[in-house]
Amino acid sequence: MIAIIDYGAGNIKSVEKALLFLGQDVKITDRPQEILAADKVVLPGVGAFGDAMEHLHHRGLVSVIREVTDRQTPFLGICLGLQLLFSGSEEAPGVEGLGILPGKILRIPAKDDLKIPHMGWNSLHLTHTGRLFRGVPEGAFVYFVHSYYLEAEQEEIVKASIMYGVSIHASVEKGNVFACQFHPEKSGDIGLQILRNFVEL
Repeated sequence: MIAIIDYGAGNIKSVEKALLFLGQDVKITDRPQEILAADKVVLPGVGAFGDAMEHLHHRGLVSVIREVTDRQTPFLGICLGLQLLFSGSEEAPGVEGLGILPGKILRIPAKDDLKIPHMGWNSLHLTHTGRLFRGVPEGAFVYFVHSYYLEAEQEEIVKASIMYGVSIHASVEKGNVFACQFHPEKSGDIGLQILRNFVEL
């Protein structure tokens, strides 16, 4: 069973729909025992970093997520779910993130020719042979909606990047922890291949 963590941060139904399309047994839940019992866990999310961390604390899910990742259960963060895996974000100074992966979440710099939030399709540059990207070609397009981006501390965990005014680390992988700044569930056949790779781990 794949648990999708429900913490009031949206974007859950589209993730569920994509995983069901791939033939998976899926449960949307905020119950610690169900999350800990799952074969794989997904942390989706859209919205603000500070609000999301408050919701996770309120539902008692911070320690649960850390336990899941410590147990080596395959774990996928999507969009805001990626950002929460790090220690903090410029969006919410002083708010501690989950601290599972090392790196910084920064605001995309304002430039005359760039719209923020970054909303739309962008092509991936693939590096370091990420397991999520098996069968995905270099330059494949995926869908983004975000105003903040990851600058990972360890270059070797970065499996995909894009350029949008700055170099943005679009996907990372470390052990059993995977994360995408983009939305695979909204990225057509390429996104389904990425999710298929996750469920087949």
